[in-house]
Amino acid sequence: MRKSVLWSLVVLLTMSLFLAACGGQTEGKKEETNNEGNSDKQAEESSEPKEGGVVTFGTDQAAEGIYDPAYSKSIVDSYIQEFMIDKIFKVTDELEYVPNFANWEISDDKLTYTFTFEKGIKWHNGEELTVDDWVFALETMADPEYTGERFNYVEGVKGAKAKKEGKADSIEGIEVVDPYTVKITFEEVKINNLENLWPTPMPKKHYEGIAIKDLQESKQVREEPVGLGPFKVKKVVEGEYTELERFDEYWQGKPLLDGVVVKTIDPSLATGAFENGEIDIMDIRPQDVEDLSKLENVRIEETKGVGYSYIGLRFGHRDNETRKNIDDVDKFKSKELRQALVHAIDRQAMIDAFLAGKATVSNTVIPSVFWTAADESELNQYEYDPEKAKELLDKAGYKDVDGDGFVEDPDGEPFKISFGHYAGPAAFEGRSQAIMQAWNDIGVKTELATGSLIEFNLYNEMKRNDDEVLDAFFGSWSMGTDPDPSGLWGIDAEWNFNRWVDDENQKLLDEALSEKAFDQEYRKQVYIDWQKHFNEEVPTVPLWENLDLYGINERLQGVHINAEGFQTDTHKWYTTE
Repeated sequence: MRKSVLWSLVVLLTMSLFLAACGGQTEGKKEETNNEGNSDKQAEESSEPKEGGVVTFGTDQAAEGIYDPAYSKSIVDSYIQEFMIDKIFKVTDELEYVPNFANWEISDDKLTYTFTFEKGIKWHNGEELTVDDWVFALETMADPEYTGERFNYVEGVKGAKAKKEGKADSIEGIEVVDPYTVKITFEEVKINNLENLWPTPMPKKHYEGIAIKDLQESKQVREEPVGLGPFKVKKVVEGEYTELERFDEYWQGKPLLDGVVVKTIDPSLATGAFENGEIDIMDIRPQDVEDLSKLENVRIEETKGVGYSYIGLRFGHRDNETRKNIDDVDKFKSKELRQALVHAIDRQAMIDAFLAGKATVSNTVIPSVFWTAADESELNQYEYDPEKAKELLDKAGYKDVDGDGFVEDPDGEPFKISFGHYAGPAAFEGRSQAIMQAWNDIGVKTELATGSLIEFNLYNEMKRNDDEVLDAFFGSWSMGTDPDPSGLWGIDAEWNFNRWVDDENQKLLDEALSEKAFDQEYRKQVYIDWQKHFNEEVPTVPLWENLDLYGINERLQGVHINAEGFQTDTHKWYTTE
């Protein structure tokens, strides 16, 4: 009874917050389903594409202002980069990797890839793209003084680790044949060597004379970025917007639009901004869907994506010198405790209350869009069951010794979880309170880290730096298009913010990338076995698989949306006005 009453209060509080924020939103981001009622109008307006016009993309977070993907950390920065960069390969709707401006051949032993670049491709500064630009990017990320977080995209190349450790001046496995041809040799055969190889060249001449240690903060990266994509940065107003203009010499043909503006807006004002024509496209939140669908000038696109949400549990810290995760925090060592924390949360009720039903409860961290996803029938379901949660706590030795309603740990010491959540729309406050209340209800004392929600960019820094105030933390991951979860859950992965170290976990992840994994059925079974292990151990609290949601002004056409996102072929975007 106590739980149901308190949950009702939380939902009521949240709904009042929604109203106070004029329909505030929560997370959600990509099956392409047009809003019914708008389809005829869209068909009428979808005439021959025409040139001209500027569109505005709205974001609810400010950009950090790092415009080279080798260094960026913010999703907003990534959105901007996707308008201004290009990669050696692209990803199809079926999540297959195919050539973009480079073709490749694979040696018989599957260790060496020979890449051939197209000729005549221009950077925004007029310089021609050559393989030296790509080699420069790979060598930079393997440099001991590289300050970004993407070394994992080059460490599989033969000799990259030696350079990173200061034992070599260059990467042994890179051989430049001519300005348009380069051979990349890997340390070992892996099924996803290509997918894990950094795909984005750097403008070598543009960065000339800048020390690697200074590159991330340089004017060339933050204020005067240069890319290969259809649009180039024209103006940056920190915290407000980034203006991009058409790059007429784009290698796939002159873009149809004159430009794009990426603008930061208050998410509670999104509906009004769409209605007034202030924004043309935005990654929207579930609470926006009902109001936006009423607007004649807006269509809603909805699709399954590659993202999921979870609650991280801290097991240790990262040693940045050795690039290893160290499991030296014992708070969540008990599997029964971790399982209890999952059973305590009514995840479907949270989806209904905070995501307008636009998500699916998930017990795995592999989204269902991937062919490697385990069927839910093969996994523990962790149904909402607070009584079972209490039984698991009791079995693990977490008992209320002093009668205050909260458990002590097996040694009889006070046990408390400091829980972190980033700031944002009104629903975030309700969501964080619901999670903490669920754990308090089973006797696990839980309090909000720092006493309030934390600014988004600061929150990310706290996770990266293993801030001790974050025992547990809300998070969402977008996996990209490679189904391999090693970059997030490998024992030494930089983005394994839980710092979870587990031998069976790593054994299965490695096996899924081995030469035997070239047999797709074998690889799928290994990933299913990995998900079963992860699901049993629950090193993180899985919450839900997100739906990706977009609001698009009817005047904007040519937008192609799939599980990877909405920025495929932006040079084909056009307006009907």
